[in-house]
Amino acid sequence: MKTLLQVDNIQKYYGNKGNVTKALDHIHFNVEEGEFVGIMGPSGSGKTTLLNCISTLDSVSSGHIYIDGDDITALKPKALANFRKDKLGFIFQDFNLLDTLTGFENIALALTIRKAPAHLIEEQIHTLAHKLEIEDILSKYPYELSGGQKQRIACARAMITNPALILADEPTGALDSKSARLLLESIDYLNTSLGATIMMVTHDAFTASYASRILFIKDGRIFNELVRGNDSRKVFFNRIIEVVTLLGGDTNNVL
Repeated sequence: MKTLLQVDNIQKYYGNKGNVTKALDHIHFNVEEGEFVGIMGPSGSGKTTLLNCISTLDSVSSGHIYIDGDDITALKPKALANFRKDKLGFIFQDFNLLDTLTGFENIALALTIRKAPAHLIEEQIHTLAHKLEIEDILSKYPYELSGGQKQRIACARAMITNPALILADEPTGALDSKSARLLLESIDYLNTSLGATIMMVTHDAFTASYASRILFIKDGRIFNELVRGNDSRKVFFNRIIEVVTLLGGDTNNVL
């Protein structure tokens, strides 16, 4: 398999000489093309900082991050912005949809920025919407949608440009249990049926159980790793809970 993401011994510091906080401490791992990797850890562990560095929204203090062969830690601001537009897809906890645009228009925006022909935009959106079962809500505005529907529109928006890597930050955090399950089934479909490579930060063991591999972070370091393998999702969920307990987390917050 092709290595899509290589995180090479990165460190991230905040503050100045008198008060330095080390958010990431020599983190190193690879993600293969087509993997679905979850990142878990207690509050303040560094998991969101890690995702921000991979997503190019933050920079590392040392080390390198390679995505699809490009060293993103060496790119200049303009090249970095183009890389983010062309190679990355984002799913945020708070959806980040534009209220003045319909679901269709929110999805189309990334293709419009790329100056894709109108007929091609419509064809691509309807094809993906059919696969994600959101065709009936494309004409609606965000205020007319439930949280789960908004997040599935956001999934389509993240996938429409066929990015090398999709980054999801607590995607189920604002959803009820039914909506969360439907969203996770959509994300799983992106991964298993459409071949999307996904990295997802979550505090929730149920959400994490949809991934094929989990990296646990504590105090800025990788504490443990779980690979689902041939386990059922239920068995994998129980294994995740065991590690969360070792990390000192409150399992009441991850069920």
